[in-house]
Amino acid sequence: MVHVWNDAVPIYRQLRDRVVAMILDGELKEGEAVPSVRQVAVDFQINPLTVSKSYQELVDEDLLEKRRGLGLFVREGARERLLELERQRFLSDEWPMLKARLARMNLDISKLLTTGDA
Repeated sequence: MVHVWNDAVPIYRQLRDRVVAMILDGELKEGEAVPSVRQVAVDFQINPLTVSKSYQELVDEDLLEKRRGLGLFVREGARERLLELERQRFLSDEWPMLKARLARMNLDISKLLTTGDA
């Protein structure tokens, strides 16, 4: 599998974000095993240490758990925690900029939300 990486962001971070998206989208369910470090490294043609670093961040964030001899699994409640974090991040980081841009373009937010057209 060939994957194009963004040179501006470390690969381990992009991989971490990809796993987060898979959890949020329901592709990886709570209690389910995540693909092995070796398999991901082969699939994406990246160093296994890069995959390990990405997975370790998710373990540190309490989203994945290590099960000795079995591998890594999505923790119970991970999706709900991620949804809350993503909502907070959107409202504090993205929404103010989006709202300001809409105002600069004189777009009516309520009309956009109801009709999809300003």
